[in-house]
Parts: sequence; structure tokens; C-alpha cells
Amino acid sequence: MLAILGFLMIITFMILIMTKRLPAMVALIVIPVIFALLGGFGKEMGPMALEGIKSVAPTGIMILFAILFFGIMIDAGVFDPIISTILKIVKGDPVKIAIGTAVLALLISLDGDGTTTYIITISAMLPLYKRIGMKPLILAGIAVSASGVMNLLPWGGPTARAMTALNLEMSDVFTPVIPSMAGGILFVLFMAYCLGRKERKRIGILQVNYDTMAMTAATSEDVYLKRPKLILINYLITILLLVALIKEALPTTVLFMLGFALAITLNYPKISDQKERIANYADSALSVVSMVFAAGIFTGILSGTKMVDAMANTMISYIPDVLGSEFALITAIISAPLTFFMSNDAFYYGILPLIAKAASVYGIDPEFIGRASLLGQPVHLLSPLVPSTYLLVGLVGEDFGELQRTFLKWACGSTLVMIVVAIGLSIIPF
Repeated sequence: MLAILGFLMIITFMILIMTKRLPAMVALIVIPVIFALLGGFGKEMGPMALEGIKSVAPTGIMILFAILFFGIMIDAGVFDPIISTILKIVKGDPVKIAIGTAVLALLISLDGDGTTTYIITISAMLPLYKRIGMKPLILAGIAVSASGVMNLLPWGGPTARAMTALNLEMSDVFTPVIPSMAGGILFVLFMAYCLGRKERKRIGILQVNYDTMAMTAATSEDVYLKRPKLILINYLITILLLVALIKEALPTTVLFMLGFALAITLNYPKISDQKERIANYADSALSVVSMVFAAGIFTGILSGTKMVDAMANTMISYIPDVLGSEFALITAIISAPLTFFMSNDAFYYGILPLIAKAASVYGIDPEFIGRASLLGQPVHLLSPLVPSTYLLVGLVGEDFGELQRTFLKWACGSTLVMIVVAIGLSIIPF
């Protein structure tokens, strides 16, 4: 009964947001509450929702200060030289622009943080897309596709969770999966090429006079906000922040708070200017952060009612014994829908140990299950339960449902390519 209720809740939620009957934020709050009441969890619903909100609070705070930090850097003109250089390289060709977007997103994704990847990639490329006339949705899709593949990095989250849940080492799980990641990267570049060709047919190649063109920052054309004399210092601050994020010198939330405080003090020492800059980004920051906390209610109720456990157990129970020897392949395939419908924490800490235990009955070692469980991550990042994806669509001004409709098939393609490579190179048994 719980499994049926959970599946109905997910299906109802997806239909409502993809048909634009309800905004995602409203659906994230209302739908789980309704289904919790239907399931008889009225008394426990409040604590469950609160627990979910608490679990996403650090992410929400981090996103808030990340928006403010990079907003300050954009206003100060940090990304202007980068945008100008990219324009000169791509020469107004949508194919080169799309591929350049993919390369940039893949490189920035090395820090393992989707939020940072989206903010930097969108900040650098969105003015170019608008100038050329390319669809911002393509920019968002390429960024989330690149991040989906690079999310397998050990410090990105899923791999660390898999290793912890199964008590394995990096050499057991991540190192063997690197060829599959390479296959996924090539597929993302291929996708960018295809999308770029489609845009080239639509708008052609724009001829730009680079000698006279004055590039501006992503969100501000106000010259008085630029800080050209501080550009090297701003680059240094940004690089130090990214290095600290990769090395996990401090919690991500604290790092972005410190980075923001330093950036706004150096670039805009007047309190009146600081208030103006913060107010400038208040609208976008509020919309994204409120979505994160709304998602916390959804995940809190989904986990607290045990619907997520019942859903997973139901799916596993339908695997016939004759397919037991293919448990690794099955895990790779179901990792996409399971991580789409639930958080990584729920899947890797709650479900993966159950799958590994069931697979051991058929003689399949846990490391194979751990590797297979990572291959659905490109699909996971298009889940409505991933806070950073709301930031992404907010930055480009597009609809979440439209992003899913357009790029879910490409995400499945990335997963399929990585699975094929994994099977071909015996990374997982078949």
C-alpha cells in the first residue's frame, strides 16, 4: 500500500509540473502533504517535513551565498575577459559555442559541485547565447548533462556514498568506472555538436566585429559597477575559493559565506553599495532558495512515511530469479529511475545495501553493484528533488518541466553509453 501511494504521489507530482498545472514549488509542498494525509500520517507529517527542511538547510544557505558571491564577481567584471575570449574562439558559430559550453562545464565540474558548475558556466556563456540568438534552454541542458557525468567523481557525492554504504575503497568503485565516464563525456560532446548544428540551421553563423565589440558581464551593463583594477584580486579570490571547495578545507556553506563577505567588502566597501548589490540578487536568490526548502518537505515526507523504502523493495521484488546473475546490469538500469525518484542519500544509504545483499546470493561481489549504481547519475540530476537544478533553470530563466522534456532522453543516452562501456570493458559483469 505504501509503495502504491508513493508511486501515485510521484506520478501526480510529475504530471502536474510537466503539464504546468502547478508551479514546481507549490507542487513540492502540497502534493506530499495530501498523500501523507491520505496515508494516515497526519500526526507525524509535521516532524517529517521539518526533518526534511533541516536536511536541505545547508544546501539552501550555500546556494544563497553562492548566488551572492558570483553575482558580485559578475558585477565587478570578472567574467568579461572570459566571455570575450570565448567569443573570439567560437567566432559566432552555434556548433562551436555549444561544444565550448560542454568543455567549459566539464572542466568546471572537476570541483564536484553542481552549483558552482552552473553558476560559472551560465555566467560566462549566457550573454553569448543571448547575443548570438541561441536558446538558453540548450545552455542549461548542456550544463546539466556535463555535470551528470562528472558527478561520478569521488568528491561529487554519489561515489563517496556508495563506498561508504558498501564499505569499499576508491580503487574498488571509482577507478574502474573512469572509462565509462570517458564514454559519457564523449556522448555529452556529441550531444552538444548535434544541438549546435540544429541551432546553426535555425539562426546561421553570426559575424561579429571583435575589435569594436564591448563585452559586458552576464547580468550587469552598468559601467560604474566594474572593478578593472581589482580583477586580478577577484580572480585570486575565486581560484582560492574553488581550491578550498575541492579540498574541503571548510564546509561548503561556510566557504561561500566567507567568500561573499570578502568579495563584497573589497569590491564595494560602501554600505549603501553593498545593500544595493544584495537587493539586486534578492529576487533570484529567494526563488531558488525557497524551492530548495520546498523540496525538503517533499523528501522529508517521502522518507519519513517509508514510501521510498516500499517503492524500492517493490521494484526489487519483481526481478525474476533467472535474472539473478545479471543483478549488476539490472542495478545499473534501475539506478536511473530510482535516483530520479529519490535523493542520493535515500538510494545509496537505504537501497544500495539491500541490492548488494540480494546480489551476493547470486555470487556478485559488492564492488560490481557499487560501480553499477553510479551509472544512472546523468538522469538523477534532472530529478525535481535536486536543488541545484532549480538554480540552473532559474539562472537561464527557463521552465523546469521544459528542461526535463527536452533533455531527459539525452540523459538516458549518457547512462546507456556508460553502461555499454562498463559491460564491454567488464567493469560490471554480464
